[in-house]
Amino acid sequence: MKRLTQYGVVVAVAAVAALSASGVARAHSRSGDCSLKTLRGTYVFAATGNNIMSGVPQPKAIVEVIEFNGDGTLSVPAATRSVNGAVARSLPGGTGSYTVEAGCTGTITFDPVPNAPTFDAFFSLKADTLWMIQTTPNTVFQGTATRLSHDGSGEDDQR
Repeated sequence: MKRLTQYGVVVAVAAVAALSASGVARAHSRSGDCSLKTLRGTYVFAATGNNIMSGVPQPKAIVEVIEFNGDGTLSVPAATRSVNGAVARSLPGGTGSYTVEAGCTGTITFDPVPNAPTFDAFFSLKADTLWMIQTTPNTVFQGTATRLSHDGSGEDDQR
């Protein structure tokens, strides 16, 4: 019985050591890891939701290409949206800005339109996927942006 108890202690110590060396133990040490450079490359953003007009929800959907420059600026070379069934395609040249917090969250603002849409964004250290929710008043709109490439070329550089 004494040998079985000693074996159990050894197993417990080994399990604690293994967990300490794994990502589980380091999960809380990621603050300071994300920066403006974390968001760099070409993403495709797809979102659905509603605009609220006079208390009535109007459905909207968008698919757009966003190029994050790694310096807090972005461009939109292509976008198609449908608002209450009216479809429109944006001309290339849209711009915007973004912020990144150390905890891998941030904000995105598209301009130069009046009442520019703003979003809160959440992502991992690799930022291959962004989960975004529009924070502009009178909207219920959320979606996901997926990285297509790291350098803006549209071709993944296999990092």
